Amino acid sequence: MRSSSRFQGRDFRVAAGLPSRRRFLRQAAGAAAFSVVSASVLGGGGRSAPNDRLTLAGIGTGGQGMQNLAALQEFPEVQVVAVCDVNREGGRYLSWNWTEGKEERLCGREPARRMVEEHYGRQERSGAYRGCRAYSDYRELLEKEDVDAVMVATPDHTHAVIGMAALKRKKHLYCEKPLAHTVYEARQMTEAARAAGVATQMGNQGQAGEAARVVCEMIADGAIGAVREVQVWCSARFWTWPTWEGRPPERPPVPEGLDWDSWLGPAPERPYHPAYHPWTWRNWWDFGTGQLGDLGCHKLSTVFKALQLGHPVSVEASSTRLGSEIYPLGVMARFEFPAKGGLPPVVLSWYDGGLRPPRPPELDPDDPLQDTIYIGENGKIMGDRLLPETRMEGYKRPPKTLARSPGHYHEWVAACRGGAAAGSDFVNHAGLLTEACLLGNAAVRAQRKLAWDGSNLRFPNAPEANRWLHRPYRPGWTL
Repeated sequence: MRSSSRFQGRDFRVAAGLPSRRRFLRQAAGAAAFSVVSASVLGGGGRSAPNDRLTLAGIGTGGQGMQNLAALQEFPEVQVVAVCDVNREGGRYLSWNWTEGKEERLCGREPARRMVEEHYGRQERSGAYRGCRAYSDYRELLEKEDVDAVMVATPDHTHAVIGMAALKRKKHLYCEKPLAHTVYEARQMTEAARAAGVATQMGNQGQAGEAARVVCEMIADGAIGAVREVQVWCSARFWTWPTWEGRPPERPPVPEGLDWDSWLGPAPERPYHPAYHPWTWRNWWDFGTGQLGDLGCHKLSTVFKALQLGHPVSVEASSTRLGSEIYPLGVMARFEFPAKGGLPPVVLSWYDGGLRPPRPPELDPDDPLQDTIYIGENGKIMGDRLLPETRMEGYKRPPKTLARSPGHYHEWVAACRGGAAAGSDFVNHAGLLTEACLLGNAAVRAQRKLAWDGSNLRFPNAPEANRWLHRPYRPGWTL
């Protein structure tokens, strides 16, 4: 966080009758992972009584942040009491509500506040609610709002400074993927979560799905024998690519209501340009993590769980034209993982930007290539089906040995209430997964094969590449 005590947010009063603290962790031994709120604590309309709700603040209210808040405010046991964004209000944000399509929408702290208050207002007899405060500075929010939990959905380069500030205050934390912008930040976030002992969840929502569990069960069942290779790919980026080399030449004025200095956070200073904000920041090394950081946390999650992967022992990568400012159009990365717990070593290959692995000969010519292929000693799984399809038709699926998820957000809310760790908990899964993805980015920039010492966070064969594990922050910013 930034060391300055200067705050820029407006001081909103707490709504009358709304308690400042609603912590209700339930840690009774043997409590069920997904407990049901008893009728005795329910208020009107099926909502939990005010003193028994998990108070939540949302930091970062762009397209994904709004989507997260819209989902979390639906929980009767959750009360969204504050929102924060460096932008008061603006357009050009991408909606991640796929039922609406990828349409631009209005986002920022004021649209978020209105959304929350309109939601709760529909549950009031008066039809109105004014209990959500809006801030422009996350530090002011964390100092003034004694919340139980925090949701962070800012651009990648500020995940760690904000997330660490919340963890140091022992707030339950939901953070969008990737967990951090650098490998070092991801490790620090993991260890801070471990020390805080709070409930955490990274925003790789697909990990809660049925297919993720089916693949794990198929591999554990020996459907294709020991797996020694996995190939994962994703299509060309879905965000706009710059038409110039390096940084944009124009210097347009900062939009009214946007605190550009706070948006930059720990990143190096540069003038505002719409090529960075609101969502094309993913192109830029200073702000985003490319497709490997963005989509790798989605697509590699099941691979890590199914094959019980730990730290890789090496990583290497190649790419299309590499520049100092913009993530390449396409990347290929190769991770080598050691044998572990009786499982063989694994080679994991990543392709992005439309680059793809070879098409399996077992795949019917009319069938599309799915984005994950497990190659075992006795066959292949593509997606969650055996190849060829005739083999799948004769395959008896194994018993459901893994617990099914009630939903990605449900997992975290239940964990906040004392239940089992969520499926993308920082300590048990998300930290290591994020590190691996960001190691791929380090290899892209190092342009050589890197041996990896995960325990000591270093490249023993290439000390000069260690600089890609973290970066200096702007003066005044620190974890």
